[in-house]
Amino acid sequence: MISRYTAEIGTATLTTGLGLAAVVGALEFGIGWGDAGPEPGAFPFYIGLLVVGASIGTLIQATVGRHGLHSVFLHKEEAKRVASFFLPILAFVVVARLLGLYVATALYLAFVMSVQGKYRLVISIASGIAAAVIFYFVLEVAFQVPLLKGPLEAALGLY
Repeated sequence: MISRYTAEIGTATLTTGLGLAAVVGALEFGIGWGDAGPEPGAFPFYIGLLVVGASIGTLIQATVGRHGLHSVFLHKEEAKRVASFFLPILAFVVVARLLGLYVATALYLAFVMSVQGKYRLVISIASGIAAAVIFYFVLEVAFQVPLLKGPLEAALGLY
């Protein structure tokens, strides 16, 4: 069971970190004014500052108004549903880094359709492969947008 206070503090801390990452990343590109106008990092820098400011405001508000935030935010059953969504997405990211985006897409769709959607395994696998193939032709061939590839694509000569 997670209280609303814990959720508020956790979310505000996470978004503060993301905002700081945007600010630091933007500094690498420059945030000043160049000959052609604002440098490339100006917009992300100010958006990052806005996110950090809002997150700090949320931290202060949650800390000051803590007495009103004792209600339950997430029960055990709800946490299981969140995990059933989050864990396959996390696995997708790991598999994409190891085997490439198209293989990860096929595996993710087949798994989610089979386990969560209760589709037959044959339909799930066929749908996952079909989606990966369609994504390849649309993104790589038609729009010429190269995406992360892995050893299978290399073996098939699709690099």
